[in-house]
Amino acid sequence: MIPAAFDYELADSPEHALRLLAEGGEDARLLAGGQSLLPLMRLRLATPALLVDIGRLADLEYVREDGGELAIGALTRHETLRSDRLAGQHCPILAHAAGEVGDPQVRHMGTIGGSVAHGDPAADLPSVLLALGATMVVQEPGGMRTIGAGDFFTGLFTTALGPSSLLTEVRVPKLDGGGWSYQKFNPRAQDWAVVGAAAVARGHDGRRETAVALTNMGETPLRATAVERALASGADPAEASRAAAEGTSPPSDPLGSAEYRRALAPVLVRRALEEALRS
Repeated sequence: MIPAAFDYELADSPEHALRLLAEGGEDARLLAGGQSLLPLMRLRLATPALLVDIGRLADLEYVREDGGELAIGALTRHETLRSDRLAGQHCPILAHAAGEVGDPQVRHMGTIGGSVAHGDPAADLPSVLLALGATMVVQEPGGMRTIGAGDFFTGLFTTALGPSSLLTEVRVPKLDGGGWSYQKFNPRAQDWAVVGAAAVARGHDGRRETAVALTNMGETPLRATAVERALASGADPAEASRAAAEGTSPPSDPLGSAEYRRALAPVLVRRALEEALRS
């Protein structure tokens, strides 16, 4: 339970962090709130030679309106997001999901950027961001670029971030007037989701588009495309949710087998759809 030896540098700006990453090479890792990386280091599943601490970059902690979107700084704490007025008003599913992360200690230390960059398919926020159609803003030595949530998560604990990339902002479309739901099954309140289901419904009855994303049903957060197609064809939530496990590859672990997760996913998707489409 003791991490391997490592060097430590405190970044005083995003540009400084990128320089330190470049100097450290492939053995350098960014440290934000530490709620994802440090447990892996204690188990020696991650052994970075250099930690670049960006946790004090106060300019990356904010929630702002920008036209039809909310711009959320990568170092915004889960608890800040949970209680933020703008998030609650314009994107309540994100504020709700932030309140589902871990326990109070984790929520007060962990950041949205750290959770997203970690790429854990069992995390709550990535699947919610996928359903929302979020965009990640990334700073690199050559400038800024944006990556859609659908392209950002590339594999198990793997994202589109390069070795000299810094996630600086998450942008989410406002959900004003839309329906939403995030359903999560876990043995204890602070546990990872055995399975989670996020549903986001936009528009009005008759012309409503619904996005559904799944937590912990594959190596990345997944869009439940079979469910979405069924809804677009006129299926009701009960009928559409039967397709929730199509195209998934859930893990087997001490919290549940792959077969258990395939049986659980339709239940949670149905609940999420019924709640999201009720409004």
